[in-house]
Amino acid sequence: MAGTNSERQLLTEGPVIILVEPQMGENIGMVARAMANFGLAELRLVNPRDGWPNDKAQAAASKADHVIEGTKVFETLEQAIADLNFVYATTARERDGFKPVRSPVVAAETLRAKFRAGEGTGVLFGRERWGLTNEEVALADEIVTFPVNPAFASLNIAQAVLLMSYEWMKSGMEDIGTVPFQAMSQTQSTKEQLFGLYDQLEEALEARNYFHPAGKKPKMVDNLRAVLSRRAFTEQEISVLRGVISSLDRFSRKYPRGSRPPADAKEQPNDDPSGE
Repeated sequence: MAGTNSERQLLTEGPVIILVEPQMGENIGMVARAMANFGLAELRLVNPRDGWPNDKAQAAASKADHVIEGTKVFETLEQAIADLNFVYATTARERDGFKPVRSPVVAAETLRAKFRAGEGTGVLFGRERWGLTNEEVALADEIVTFPVNPAFASLNIAQAVLLMSYEWMKSGMEDIGTVPFQAMSQTQSTKEQLFGLYDQLEEALEARNYFHPAGKKPKMVDNLRAVLSRRAFTEQEISVLRGVISSLDRFSRKYPRGSRPPADAKEQPNDDPSGE
């Protein structure tokens, strides 16, 4: 969904995202885009396979330039997390060890609390093909894992970052039911407007001998009105429906709108005496 708006506040806060030995520039770019979607801005790379900067990453970031341009590169994971107070390691498989395992919701709430306390936090993501090693997970404080299909638990790196970033955004919302925009306000139609729709439609159908045989017309009219009154139409919806009926009434399939004057237009004099 297209939704970038340079006139609105750009959120740039939250935990650091650390990618350990990422292989493809496109994946790094999609990670940057996912981060920007949900207000994260600091990306760190540990020994990226194809080096840095990377043109493919820039292209895949889809204008998340502030993330790409601020990306820092480190030779080792220890260097990448040295200044942080608390770090999560993401993994989809069970590990041997004694580290607490958290859901994304709990992890995001923990990160939010530590962020508000002024602590430096981060989330580790492993290689595209096989994730983090046990030694790398051991450098983290806790583990976060996602509730996925146990028979198909493979997430690509950008998907994993997107899920964690989304939970981070939610953890800072006062009401998680809040949406960024509302449907356009509309006024419910009056009964008079609804009756006008009935009359127009019934007249158009009558002209085409829809109510046949005549003895069934009262029941057919009742059924038609029952269908149209199942919900409360707004004024705008009544206007749309009446416009549709008017178009069907004035133009046929053989002579659609624009092919000749509508059926109710007055005949225009032909200035050509030959009739051609």
